[in-house]
Amino acid sequence: MKRRITILLFLLSALNCYAHTITTGPAVSIKKAIASAKDGDTVIITKGLYKEGNIVIQKSIAIIGQNNPVLDGENKYEIFTVSGKNITIKGISFQNSGYSAMNDYASIKVIDASNITIENNTIYNAYFAIHLSNTSYAVVRNNSIKGNPKSEQLTGNGIHLWKSNHALIENNHIQGHRDGIYFEFVTFSTVKKNFSELNIRYGIHFMFSNDDTYLNNTFLNNGAGVAVMYSKKVIMQGNRFEQNWGPSAYGILLKDISDSYISGNTFFKNTVALHLEGTSRIEINKNIFKENGWAVKIQASCNDNNFHENNFIQNSFDVGTNG
Repeated sequence: MKRRITILLFLLSALNCYAHTITTGPAVSIKKAIASAKDGDTVIITKGLYKEGNIVIQKSIAIIGQNNPVLDGENKYEIFTVSGKNITIKGISFQNSGYSAMNDYASIKVIDASNITIENNTIYNAYFAIHLSNTSYAVVRNNSIKGNPKSEQLTGNGIHLWKSNHALIENNHIQGHRDGIYFEFVTFSTVKKNFSELNIRYGIHFMFSNDDTYLNNTFLNNGAGVAVMYSKKVIMQGNRFEQNWGPSAYGILLKDISDSYISGNTFFKNTVALHLEGTSRIEINKNIFKENGWAVKIQASCNDNNFHENNFIQNSFDVGTNG
């Protein structure tokens, strides 16, 4: 027993030696706290308004807000630029990131990273809110993201992933961006329980991304609805596509998609609920199409798609083709 207690005390002492908590305050800026931190440390950002320009994070640390601190980019700066592994960003409000079509400024930009957690943050008036590239095993969860939409050219995406894998995008509320969620070259990832509304273009825009799943999301009143393009092995289940109205608005636009599942979704009051073009081997079952202009439009080069057990209720037109 004495030997066990000695070992336990040694382990606790070792942990105390290697993991510290650094708290910001009047004498310690966020940049200074991060500069003094070592891998495994936690930086606590206390309540207040911080204007420190661009803050670079390249250590395996947790950065946690206490009592909702606000980081302001003053419409000039990217706020957090993150690279590395095992990094957590939690409980912080970000506002007024810079605008630059050349640099894709973001409130939180993650580059060449793995095992990143971004959760319980609030992001307001960003160009891009959360931007991840070349990132593996990221979790983006429970964030509230509200843009200040100007035009498609002057507004970036809410949650943007490029060339990433094994991401979990869960329970975020996104509105007022170009695309609420954007995937390009993203694989083996899950998008679930998000609410994406009032975006200029798409609630989710999904391109060249295979083996992905999106479950139980709501896409409401987006300019062009949802687009899934040039992808395969995509599962779309239990989602709601609602009130996406306009001359080019869809519940879902599918273009050049194969070997995928669309099951148990609700399409309500869309101009076109489900548009298929260049699709093959899609299972479309147990969906509800209610009060849409067109429930289903099947265009050119669609083959081996299987529709069964779908409900069509009070649509202006249930099914149409270009033939």
